[in-house]
Amino acid sequence: MFDTLSDRLAATFKSLRGKGRLSPEDIDATAREIRIALLEADVALPVVRAFIAKVKERAAGAEVSKALNPAQQVVKIVNEELISILGGETRVLRFAKQPPTVIMLAGLQGAGKTTLAGKLGRWLKAQGHTPLLVACDLQRPNAVNQLSVVAERAGVAVFAPEPGNGVGDPVAVAKDSIDHARTKQYDVVVVDTAGRLGIDQELMKQAADIRDAVSPDEILFVVDAMIGQDAVNTAEAFRDGVGFDGVVLSKLDGDARGGAALSVAHVTGKQIMFASNGEKLEDFDAFHPDRMASRILDMGDLLTLIEQAERTFSQAEAEKMASKLASSKGGKDFTLDDFLAQMEQVRKMGSISKLLGMLPGMGQIKDQINNIDERDVDRTAAIIKSMTPGERTDPTIINGSRRARIARGSGVEVSAVKNLVERFFEARKMMSKMAQGGGMPGMPGVPGMGGGPGRQKKKQKQAKGKQRSGNPMKRKADEQAAAERRAAAHSGQDQPQPGGAFGLPGAGQGKDFELPDEFKKFMG
Repeated sequence: MFDTLSDRLAATFKSLRGKGRLSPEDIDATAREIRIALLEADVALPVVRAFIAKVKERAAGAEVSKALNPAQQVVKIVNEELISILGGETRVLRFAKQPPTVIMLAGLQGAGKTTLAGKLGRWLKAQGHTPLLVACDLQRPNAVNQLSVVAERAGVAVFAPEPGNGVGDPVAVAKDSIDHARTKQYDVVVVDTAGRLGIDQELMKQAADIRDAVSPDEILFVVDAMIGQDAVNTAEAFRDGVGFDGVVLSKLDGDARGGAALSVAHVTGKQIMFASNGEKLEDFDAFHPDRMASRILDMGDLLTLIEQAERTFSQAEAEKMASKLASSKGGKDFTLDDFLAQMEQVRKMGSISKLLGMLPGMGQIKDQINNIDERDVDRTAAIIKSMTPGERTDPTIINGSRRARIARGSGVEVSAVKNLVERFFEARKMMSKMAQGGGMPGMPGVPGMGGGPGRQKKKQKQAKGKQRSGNPMKRKADEQAAAERRAAAHSGQDQPQPGGAFGLPGAGQGKDFELPDEFKKFMG
């Protein structure tokens, strides 16, 4: 969604690189480019004005003029101001002291409230809560049925006493759900309310009546991140008519310009609390302004990547794999079965392109990332599963006839089987070297990182022997001086003199000390 904004900002910052000092003209040109980038991304005009004024004020100050790298300092300022626009610090849900905690979802029709109720329920369950989803959207056809299906997929309970489709009183359902939650020991109630195609009095009155009936601890306003500037107008109307405590962004995986979504927090004064970035129930998480700013500036989102890995990977399993790779056998205990298990764990974290997109600098190759064929993982799994247990344990036994059999079983070419086995051996060798503390292969000049010893030998070869002067008179003088030094050293062996630190002559030795010829020549 923010690709256009990221590309424009990256191009702007690239023009600043290599400048040891930024002139007022440079700052004005940079601010102008950033303003155009934000406006093209559909960020609200008042937000753009406030943002640019703050960036120019800070960029003209001492923190940039006295910086060693002014360009990096400007990037830092833009990053901090983006975080401020997005709400500053991460805001978490407020839970009631006496359960159940009531969370009411509000927003326009089509914003994704019902699906988001299921995602929120699944997220709360993963946090250790027992949520109850309440169907109070009784106007939209099949809304009650949709919530029931979503709740079942999320593995959470649903309260839907009315069939919907225009039948039933949503205020009464909301009120009854609280008693039901207390009776059945649900500690969080998520109320899904009806929406409209636009703001009208009937919508506002119903939302206000449900609010008054259940006294929610949190009212979350669901915003479709793809609807443009109307998102800001709708948010302001809901804030004034019903009121809300936080914002949830849906459809962040779309390709529309998402700048209006960035404006909501600044315009309404309410922070973005959650973001939905996919159709699956697991494509939902708490919103972190600092991480979103890092993504927009192509600095990656490693914290989210680490959190996803921690949720997916078992600590015991990870330690087991690490011990296999670090074993004295050079990682030969690491088999194709282990490789398949690791690959399936990574697949659980999400699509490969999304995971790569969280790494810093990946915006420069996003076209290649977007063209990654996710089915390659399935093909690799099919090849491995077509092997016998013995072949997975020891791939060296896979000869030509075995490759042909595996290729037929997995529906691929024989060359694909051969390439997979070769890549596996290379990957195992590299991972084993890293696990044993050898570091990344191919990095010259660093111990354990390929190329170090060769470079050392080359230096030793270059240092062999001392260059002699081509002037006969100077060469004779050098040889005579060297002979005198050897004689003096030989005569002083029986009575050693104390030496100074770092090999310099000690007390009483200064008169015999001579500078090397190279220093004499340098000093004239």
